[in-house]
Amino acid sequence: MNRFAYRMAGYAIKAFTDLSRARVRTYGRENIPKGALIFAINHFTRIETLLIPYQLHRLTGLTFWNLADYELFDAGLAGIFNRLGVVSTRNPDRDRLMVKTLLTGEAAWIVFPEGRMVKSKKVYDPAGKQRGRFMIASPDGPHPPRTGTATLALRTEFYRQRLRSIRNTFPEEVERLAGLYQIDQIASVFNIETYIVPVNVTYYPIRAKENALSRLAELFISELSERILEEIITEGNMLLAGVDMDIRFGSPIRIAPYLKSSTVQKDIASQKPINFDDPIPSRPMMRKTAAKIMDRYMSKIYGMTTVNHDHLLTTLLKYYPFAGIDEKDLRRRAYLATTLNLQKMGIYRHDSLLQNQIHLLTDDRYDKIDNFISFAIDKKILRRDGDKFVKMVDFSESGEFHRVRIDHPLIVIVNEIEPLTQLQEQLEALALQPGLRVKHRLREYLINNAAFAYERDYATYAIAGESKGPEVGAPFLIRGESRKIGIVLVHGYMAAPLEVRALAEYLGDRGYWVYVPRLRGHGTTPEDLAGRGHMEWVESVEEGYAIMADLCRKIVVGGFSAGAGLALDLCTRVRDLAGVFAISPPLKLHDFSARFVPAVNLWNRLMKRMNVSSARKEFVENRPENPHINYVRNPLSGLMELERLMDQLEDKISSIAIPALIVQSYADPVVHYDGSLKIFKLLGSGQKEYLMVNQARHGIVNGEGADRIFRVVDEFIRRLENSAPPDGGAVLSNVSERKG
Repeated sequence: MNRFAYRMAGYAIKAFTDLSRARVRTYGRENIPKGALIFAINHFTRIETLLIPYQLHRLTGLTFWNLADYELFDAGLAGIFNRLGVVSTRNPDRDRLMVKTLLTGEAAWIVFPEGRMVKSKKVYDPAGKQRGRFMIASPDGPHPPRTGTATLALRTEFYRQRLRSIRNTFPEEVERLAGLYQIDQIASVFNIETYIVPVNVTYYPIRAKENALSRLAELFISELSERILEEIITEGNMLLAGVDMDIRFGSPIRIAPYLKSSTVQKDIASQKPINFDDPIPSRPMMRKTAAKIMDRYMSKIYGMTTVNHDHLLTTLLKYYPFAGIDEKDLRRRAYLATTLNLQKMGIYRHDSLLQNQIHLLTDDRYDKIDNFISFAIDKKILRRDGDKFVKMVDFSESGEFHRVRIDHPLIVIVNEIEPLTQLQEQLEALALQPGLRVKHRLREYLINNAAFAYERDYATYAIAGESKGPEVGAPFLIRGESRKIGIVLVHGYMAAPLEVRALAEYLGDRGYWVYVPRLRGHGTTPEDLAGRGHMEWVESVEEGYAIMADLCRKIVVGGFSAGAGLALDLCTRVRDLAGVFAISPPLKLHDFSARFVPAVNLWNRLMKRMNVSSARKEFVENRPENPHINYVRNPLSGLMELERLMDQLEDKISSIAIPALIVQSYADPVVHYDGSLKIFKLLGSGQKEYLMVNQARHGIVNGEGADRIFRVVDEFIRRLENSAPPDGGAVLSNVSERKG
């Protein structure tokens, strides 16, 4: 190989990579051993032929050679392929070259064990004649995976051990083999072993559509074949529009132990010359051994597929037995699919599945469901029929091999995780469950998960003598008499569910179902709160909404203080709420510490940079009205998160069009009435009310005067229960004396 040409070609690939928007992430680098390495990689795109060697070279510093379809050399790519160490699958010296470079350590090899690109990703037979075995789809029909990768590894290690075995007893054969394989330092061959490293490459999302590359190709290349055009459309869009390309390395397969049988060892030590293709006695045994190794690395490769939202949604559709598909039902099943214990199954998840998935049940803010449904409709997998969807295909036929990624991409996606049999079984069971069972299962999961999260956080963060009892922070559900209306009631900042228990019990006594979530970081210690972001509080409220949405026909959300702000925030993103009440909602704080948060944070960053930890200030003293509930130390990072919540909320309040009630105390020492009045004015609701009382404290949901607040909230909800929201204007009212 011309090293200079190899480096220059690498620079060209780097330039191309830098222009693309593909996000390449590698996992399992620690699984790459030292030695003679063959990387066995699944083959879905032409991207792997060029981009994978470059990425592996960057990662390991090794020189990589790889095999490519002979047709690509005829398509004008021979020049760059030769410089990059790409060898045609029909090169007559291919096997000798591979063994030679592996023995000498000149290069590592990339091999695609499927034997060709598998555009349909159909590599596994789950139910046919070869049930439970790998069978590779091709234009000529399915075939078993090639054993060439395993055979190559066995041949390499055979010659390595043979050279070591006969170096003293048959030196002339050693000399002959050294010349044949151009080995200068024979001892260097003995110091390494041969390994196969299984590698999986998963792309997400797969969306084939016309792009700049395909338009340029059609413009400048005459007689462009449909096959090449399909590859440019599919892979060009992946590179230009941006695709996550997860490269995962599995544990290496050591080849030496497979040569321990006496038959093989006898051939290794033979005192007769053995040429490359001689029919030695151990060849039949090594063929069987190669098949076993092939099964092992194929299982490893496809067992490392990075599962994503598209995989889960498409597989649910595949097994969905009902004629009409309700979108809310699909969302519930999708959420439950994300809660399956993939880690216990040994399955890897895409980064987007590592976070809280409650957005699938609320506003779909990351566009996982809506994008999938639009894509499925566009590809004629689904058809909209009123408020439901109808499945148009049975996922058994993929169509023309070289068109499948364009015509039937969802079938490609569903094929990809067929080898993950345990996941398939659980997704099928989930898809077949009745809708009512799914609702019950979802509700129980959310309730139990919230309780478990609190128990875990309390056990992790609780401080003896400072933390309140565990009953203070526990989320709770009050069961009502009627399922007409359910209420999600949210506590405030530095507080806990106990803060609003009196109001919750009052509403429960009037027949309502009430769920009080615990905002993450609350009910434990200030240190716990210091590590939380406001989006975790948002998700806590969303989980409460999802619980109530499965219990009651109408949902009302309300809260106190920061909880009121979170209730309003939910209304800006969830459109099927019946009403909202906000008691002392913050938009402007009196609390002096809030004004100094930016300056203190700047000071803390400066002290951290100077490694002066003792001078950092992370908490300020808090003198709560309810010390049996609230924290006595206020984390500055928590105040910053509260500020972020309020800042992003202000711009969205006008989008709230449901009936709303705002309650505020004129003499509140923490939340200024100007802020709650501004919220009232910004609300887009046709029916909205503003009640001002005059109590010189913030916690008006407890203690003297709280019963009046409770009655007003009850009257507001009762109106929502008994009639449709009427058209009407805003109402301002005072209770008690208003000053100023």
